Amino acid sequence: MRVSRAQAEANREAVINAASRLFREHGFDGIGLKDLMKGAGLTQGGFYKQFESKDDLAAQASRRAMEHATRRWSAVAAASPDPLEAVIELYLSLGHREEKSAGCPLVALGADAARQSEEVRAPFQDGVQAHLQILDELMPEAESPNTYGKAMAMLSLMVGAVTISRILNDEEMSQRFLNAAADEARRIAASAGKA
Repeated sequence: MRVSRAQAEANREAVINAASRLFREHGFDGIGLKDLMKGAGLTQGGFYKQFESKDDLAAQASRRAMEHATRRWSAVAAASPDPLEAVIELYLSLGHREEKSAGCPLVALGADAARQSEEVRAPFQDGVQAHLQILDELMPEAESPNTYGKAMAMLSLMVGAVTISRILNDEEMSQRFLNAAADEARRIAASAGKA
């Protein structure tokens, strides 16, 4: 049975959305095409009509995940009287630590992405730059021109803290990593406004 162009596009979007979630949950090599398609409610047969390869899907799913993450930061920042604090609290929270399939793709897939093709890594670079831009814009007005460098340090700290907190079995230590990173991120932000 032939599907309409609109249905084919809806199916493609469903596969990208499912892959975005499933790759973050299982890693790029931890799930096969059959299960990715099943996650979208489709059979594997139509995969190559929609995507050139698994790398093509991984790149598109990664772009979708990174765009979702930056939109989420922007939304939480826009809704708060203290936008940078809102981003820090959202990112360095127990909720985000537990949100493996919908959380930050830098945490879920960062090390895995480093071993992938340039096609798959490209959305991560774009996403890192988008995250840095948000952080840089949220930094207090600075007399120092190095707010972008501080944004880089803050993003590195935050991604690392969530990654480590997810690894640990010790709940108390996991929480301490998140708290310490939040305190340090606030210190970095406060120092951005000083010469």
